[in-house]
Amino acid sequence: MSTTLIISVLVAYFGVLILISYLTSKNADSETFFTGNKQSPWYLVAFGMIGASLSGVTFISVPGKVQIEGMAYFQIVLGYVLGYIVIAQLLMPLYYRLNVTSIYEYLNQRFGAVSYKTGASFFILSRTLGSATRLYLATVVLQLFLFDDLGVPYWLTAVITIVLIWVYTFKGGIKTIVYTDTFQTLFLISAVIICTIIIAQLLDVDLFGLYDRITETKSSTGGSMTQIFFFDDPNSKLYFPKQFFGGMFLAIAMTGLDQDLMQKNLTCKNIKDAQKNMYSFTTVLIVTNFLFLLLGGALYVYAEAKGLSLPMNGDKVITDHVFPTLALNHFGTLAGIFFLLGITASSYASADSALAALTTGFCIDFLNFNKREEHERQRLKLYVHIGFSILFLVIILLTKLYVDSNPGTDLISLILTIAGYTYGPLLGLFFYGIFTKRKLTEWMVPVICIIVPIICYWLDKNSEQLFNGYKFGYELLIVNGLLTFACLSLISKKEILIASNEN
Repeated sequence: MSTTLIISVLVAYFGVLILISYLTSKNADSETFFTGNKQSPWYLVAFGMIGASLSGVTFISVPGKVQIEGMAYFQIVLGYVLGYIVIAQLLMPLYYRLNVTSIYEYLNQRFGAVSYKTGASFFILSRTLGSATRLYLATVVLQLFLFDDLGVPYWLTAVITIVLIWVYTFKGGIKTIVYTDTFQTLFLISAVIICTIIIAQLLDVDLFGLYDRITETKSSTGGSMTQIFFFDDPNSKLYFPKQFFGGMFLAIAMTGLDQDLMQKNLTCKNIKDAQKNMYSFTTVLIVTNFLFLLLGGALYVYAEAKGLSLPMNGDKVITDHVFPTLALNHFGTLAGIFFLLGITASSYASADSALAALTTGFCIDFLNFNKREEHERQRLKLYVHIGFSILFLVIILLTKLYVDSNPGTDLISLILTIAGYTYGPLLGLFFYGIFTKRKLTEWMVPVICIIVPIICYWLDKNSEQLFNGYKFGYELLIVNGLLTFACLSLISKKEILIASNEN
């Protein structure tokens, strides 16, 4: 693809996003920014959440990983389904009943201010690290295939990326994002489908024939690239129970206890619409993730059939570069355009909603917005929005330094691993509140929420020696949550909560 074409596509794309922002942010106030005035159509929320959930890391890393572990990632996706059922039936009714703007307000009502601030702080930590790391991948792709040719330094690419998000989210907030994410999800899914169809056509097979070709190709595990289930080795990170139950609790934590994705659900008119949204979202997410894995297998089949050299670091394939390299250099102009739109859509759909959610969380949880006048809300909201934008930029630049010094880093595994440490305390706090009626010695809550992840890190690094060769996978999140729950029990009091605060 030529530089001129890439620039034209991106200018047109962001022009549409800014137009959507303009139309949806007319007469917007702080309530519009935080809740969308609770008027969002559930079907738009459901569809748009796909883009926010998947991100650019999923768009590139999930297809790339097929060469290493087949379709094992789908075990995690199946676990998500169970997690989303828990969210729809347990957590969402709770949030709607309490009529919260920030979901961490529940912790204030249940335990008190210290637990509330602790939970909100862990969300800010988790979402800032995760979303900035996801957005990093989009900046790298743009740098490799566009800005390097223009002589633009990487730091400026990162700045441009952040500024573009800020421009179309700073006024309309969550109301704008419900519509922009729907637009972006459309391109994300279209990109996967179109690229897969183009590969099948280039190989002169239909989709069933393509699947057969992928099945005949071996992954690094020694099995077929279409192998989903792994039951043989309990010590392996691919072992089904680890991936399935790890996926279940990742979904509960990264969706149900995350202000970003729950904020969208809370813009629906009522709990029934929000639950319809969640179940529709789950269905589309399963299909979309399978399409990503099918695309991943197709990439490697095509490269093998055409004798193409894959991007390498020594003797290892740089899996995160496989999709962009092939799409932009070998599949033709149409595939290149849709790849560019897909990576942009997936990255920005995740980052824009995170930026709005972090602004919401900080304003509600730390700046007492409900007690301020509207003109003061608007001023502070602007400052907070700018502040988190700058923080995103700093983390993106630090991520670039980390990846440059650790080539071959698997970003999706890195993000899910970070989540295992940072969301564990939230799991413990929320589930202790829901399943017990005891109070906590509040000053000790942040101490526990800091110490437990440190213990989990130590367990992870020493698990093979401690547990006979056992290696933790994503189930470390469960261990983190259980340890937090157990430690909270040690600092609990016997007093029964008054009726107004009961769950």
